[in-house]
Amino acid sequence: MTEPAPTTSDAAVAFDGVTRNFAEVRALDNVSLAISRGEFMTLLGPSGCGKTTLLRLAAGFLAPDSGSVAINGKCVNDVPTYKREIGMMFQNYALFPHMSVADNIAYGLKTRRVPRHEIRKRVAEALVLVKLTGMDERKPRQLSGGQQQRVALARALVINPTVLLLDEPFSALDKNLRASMQIELRDIQRKLELTTIFVTHDQSEALSLSDRMAVMSEGKIRQLGAPLEIYRKPRDRFVASFVGDTNCLRGELIGIASGEAVIALGETQIKVGGERLAGALPSAKVDLFVRPERLRIGAPGASGTMAGRIAGLTYHGGHVDLQIACRACRDGLLLVRAAGDNAITDWPPGSDVGISMDAEGCVAFPAA
Repeated sequence: MTEPAPTTSDAAVAFDGVTRNFAEVRALDNVSLAISRGEFMTLLGPSGCGKTTLLRLAAGFLAPDSGSVAINGKCVNDVPTYKREIGMMFQNYALFPHMSVADNIAYGLKTRRVPRHEIRKRVAEALVLVKLTGMDERKPRQLSGGQQQRVALARALVINPTVLLLDEPFSALDKNLRASMQIELRDIQRKLELTTIFVTHDQSEALSLSDRMAVMSEGKIRQLGAPLEIYRKPRDRFVASFVGDTNCLRGELIGIASGEAVIALGETQIKVGGERLAGALPSAKVDLFVRPERLRIGAPGASGTMAGRIAGLTYHGGHVDLQIACRACRDGLLLVRAAGDNAITDWPPGSDVGISMDAEGCVAFPAA
């Protein structure tokens, strides 16, 4: 079950009605968000949605035009960055090229005038934490991308921050290294029970790392919740289409009874939750969103299936993505994800198929 959201007063970080404008552009529009102590919160959205602006408000790099930002219950609108005790990891790591690994990590401690013996102790502990023991005298240019990222993470953690802020830290890494670093980051975050705000436009990162995620668009939070909740029960069309792969089918509402909507897709009918179609009349056009892994293909003409023809397929190792020409799909091509690799031989391009779907994986909205 989803844990109850914290109130503003007991949150580690709280944004209360924050608005921020850049000239004529409203980057954030009356955003409120409370983040629990020890929580891994992801801000997810496309470029320009306001997620990085919200992160920079927490860091103190920007101030809100209205509203307040609080850390551990204290308003920090007028508190400079260096007094907020936040750790920040940037997209480009921002390491000092002329400094050693140890000096890069120690930089924040030196600016805080921490005693030298304490600096040596904490840097050594940070090196162990990020698995860089023995590399303290190397320069950044002597490190791989993943090692540079670990140095940047150690530098953010060594000051014992109240909050860790991460601005798309994995964007420069290759796929395998990115997956490895995601696991390491989450392990460290849990070990330290550190409140973390993570910014990304990568849906898979958000779904795999987060305790909760805030999906943002046009300066607003469109949906806030656990990854499973957002993936399975998107609140609006934007969230349904942005988070994960999905198909949009155009159907017709037959009626709503006992909270269930009956939707016709050509000769096929399906029952889905009707909460997002409240007020819609019978015969109204609706858009049905369904995940590709919730679709099944079989012999053409089977009862309860839609007709389609295989237009192409893509092999991904563990699964096969099939593109199927289907009249019910709004863009003409339906994406079906089949586990294993049997679909390559069973359903070659040009094959006529019948398509069925799992109603549990569907959500319907009034047609756009």
